[in-house]
Amino acid sequence: MARLTKITTRTGDTGTTGLADGSRVSKSAPRIAALGDVDELNSLLGVILSEDLPPPVRDLLIAIQHDLFDLGGELAVPGASFLRDAQLLFIEAAIERHNSELGPLKEFILPGGTRAAALAHLARTVCRRAERSLVSLGADEAVSATARKYLNRLSDLLFVLGRWLNKAAGGDDLLWQRKA
Repeated sequence: MARLTKITTRTGDTGTTGLADGSRVSKSAPRIAALGDVDELNSLLGVILSEDLPPPVRDLLIAIQHDLFDLGGELAVPGASFLRDAQLLFIEAAIERHNSELGPLKEFILPGGTRAAALAHLARTVCRRAERSLVSLGADEAVSATARKYLNRLSDLLFVLGRWLNKAAGGDDLLWQRKA
């Protein structure tokens, strides 16, 4: 079924946008900011997917992209709740699985290393921004607890994946050098 038959509608020319429930809100509304941040995160995962990744990581990121579309649906339909606890548990299991292959951290690390790892760290920061936007929206409107938890765990996973991708490429973490 075709959902978008016309892309240019001109309905947003006045600074408003339509939500999936038919209502219109300002493009500067907290809901739209959160939706944009989630969309940016999903797009950045698409950039990471353009890298040469191990198939399990590729599959994981594609699954997360689908979850982020579910989250976008929640944001586009006020009061909706599309993310499920199973999706949160999937993220938590991925954190445990990938982190179990890494050594303990004794110091802060710098984002970087391989291009894929650096992009995972960048995605982590975008995820944290999306989380802040969601929390901000939740101060005035209903936001599902699962959505908040999902973004919080996803940023943890992206941190772990940054480290894991460096290790998988034969590199190490870039440790922060404390100045005396």
